[in-house]
Amino acid sequence: MTDTGELIGQLATQTIGLLGTEYPNGIRLSLTGPIDHPIRPSAIYPAFYGCYDWHSAVHSHWQLVRALRSYPSGTFADAATSFLNESLTAQNIAIEMRWIDDRPNFEMPYGMAWLLTLCAELHVWDSPDARTWRDALRPMEHHAIGRFEAYCDQLALPVRGGMHNQSAFALGLVYDAASATNRDDLRALIANTARRLYRGDTNINLAYEPSASDFLSPSLAEADLLTRVLPADDFAGWLDRFTAVGFGDLTPVEVVDPSDGQLAHWAGLNLSRSWMLRRIARALPETDRRSDALLSNAALHADVGLPMSTHPAYMVSHWVPTFAVYLLTDQL
Repeated sequence: MTDTGELIGQLATQTIGLLGTEYPNGIRLSLTGPIDHPIRPSAIYPAFYGCYDWHSAVHSHWQLVRALRSYPSGTFADAATSFLNESLTAQNIAIEMRWIDDRPNFEMPYGMAWLLTLCAELHVWDSPDARTWRDALRPMEHHAIGRFEAYCDQLALPVRGGMHNQSAFALGLVYDAASATNRDDLRALIANTARRLYRGDTNINLAYEPSASDFLSPSLAEADLLTRVLPADDFAGWLDRFTAVGFGDLTPVEVVDPSDGQLAHWAGLNLSRSWMLRRIARALPETDRRSDALLSNAALHADVGLPMSTHPAYMVSHWVPTFAVYLLTDQL
């Protein structure tokens, strides 16, 4: 294994244990009336109950699938496959859908965007296990597609924050998932929504980034999204208008308290900034003078972010490994 493979394997082994651990749990419930069963995470979400919250469990499943597809002979492979066989079953997903069907805004947009990313990973991986898990997830995949169709129709303005409800990051994940699964209508809808919401943006003020609990950059995320839907020359022109000075003012951040659930978000911010800076650089025309600076800044963020991905504090370990694996494998 390469050093990258060893890190991905280490993170996968850690994540398997956390996905099977029910508590602590930050379960969030929206009740429309009395319920006749105990409020226990594993009873409501028998597939996605670990890693503190539903969306972290979903993207941690993606992390395991991506790790298996990337390193099928890794030392973690048998344990990861066994866990996914127990978790991603039609019975478990049917139980979860009883809850989700009655709550159309459940885990929108962040969690459902990661759900579609997980499904897309299973679509592009040609293996019997992947097909079995993909079939089990199909009802939830159809639900998520429908929710994003409604989301795009209803979103009059973007959500520009740096946390779960940010619109740009979710739209980017869904665009990639739609591309991987040849869902041309969904991809076109995301592209049109991205252009409608963001193409007119100019003169972003980077002085207000980051907020104390951001794990996504508002400015980088919308630029990252537009790399997907604008031709290189158009994107370069848009970037000139958006930030004439570039993104050099965004420098790596240090996590003050890894045990604090909000302050620990900066552990992921360095990683998401890194892959977004890299993608923006790759989207520019080959002769664009900004690419080298963007790639250098991406490397600086990765150098700070990747060591934090193995930090033992639970408020880091239950989700940051996914961001590390996304960065390390973003060209697959």
